[in-house]
Amino acid sequence: MDNKRALKKAKLRTGAKLGFYLHGAVFVTVIVMLAIINFATSSQYLWFLWVLMAWGVGIIFHGLAVFLFASGSTDKMIADELSKIQEQK
Repeated sequence: MDNKRALKKAKLRTGAKLGFYLHGAVFVTVIVMLAIINFATSSQYLWFLWVLMAWGVGIIFHGLAVFLFASGSTDKMIADELSKIQEQK
């Protein structure tokens, strides 16, 4: 892999990771604020937990996409495509 391609790939992965970290920080901030509002207004019904669960599922899938599935599967797909192209020549 040449340097330009490796640099581009590294920038994409870094951007994806930073995006996930930002998503996580916003998630924590908003959930804490909603919990404070919930406890201050009506502590009998914890409605902020619905937001926490729904958004939490999104955070989990975002994390899986960034850290688990993206690097290995993308590399494998690129290698497969390169081998197909080379076989056609």
